[in-house]
Amino acid sequence: MSGPEDAVRDGADIIYLPRWRPGGHRVGAHRGRDAGGLGTFRDPVSFLRLPDARRIDLRASLRDPFEGVFVRRFEARSTVETYALVDLTASMRFRGRADRRALAQAFCLALARSATRIGDGFGVIACDRTLRDDLFLPATRHRAAAQAAAARLGEAACEGRGAEGFLEAARRLAGRPKLIFLVSDFRWPESLIEAVFSALALHDVTPVLLADPAEDEDLPAWGLVELDDLEGGGRRLVFLRPSLRRRWIAREAERVERLRRICAPFARPPFRLADRFDAEALSRHLMTT
Repeated sequence: MSGPEDAVRDGADIIYLPRWRPGGHRVGAHRGRDAGGLGTFRDPVSFLRLPDARRIDLRASLRDPFEGVFVRRFEARSTVETYALVDLTASMRFRGRADRRALAQAFCLALARSATRIGDGFGVIACDRTLRDDLFLPATRHRAAAQAAAARLGEAACEGRGAEGFLEAARRLAGRPKLIFLVSDFRWPESLIEAVFSALALHDVTPVLLADPAEDEDLPAWGLVELDDLEGGGRRLVFLRPSLRRRWIAREAERVERLRRICAPFARPPFRLADRFDAEALSRHLMTT
């Protein structure tokens, strides 16, 4: 079983691109929707559309058969706010090959480092039945504060038996679009999963599915297994056999597929995080979905 110190594969940054072009006047790393004096050259436009004599484009003006005056228009670079929404219900105490809380902590530490390094804001909202104000961090570009908030998640208590706090988190995030990573094992009622993703539909949302092979693939074909429902369902002794193991694995696969179907209208496909956090794998997922 791995501990928090084993949860990160390397120190690589998470590379992400928001699905929309951010606005605002703060200079950042992302292609913005506004034109500005600095940034990447976009195109020449008529001086009447952008009356800025400092950026007159002599070549474009001389080429115009109607003797118009053109200026260079630039594409502003802007910042975005990134948030990690982290599940702290009781099922997050599960420990198989890795500590589930350590995986969430490793992901948030990498995201905090990656976002603040390029000038983006990073924030944390942790939830169970309610929104956990003791762990809340509004988006900040201060790297030390961002990493300290992410580190606290590794020691957070996971006792809640519901995830309704994510609905309150969605209300708190209302306003300008944000880049959101929802980190959970998603062992919630389907109606709540749909309600949460629907409430976050304004934003660019990536579900980060915390999984562990110990929950399905590592189960023995034969033997007695004691199952413990961490959210209050009690313990049960089960005699495993090949047919039951196959049904168990198939049921888990169906659960993940249902999550994918529910997310499809509102978010990117889920990213499966198991064993260790791999920033490069997440970056590939974000750049191709």
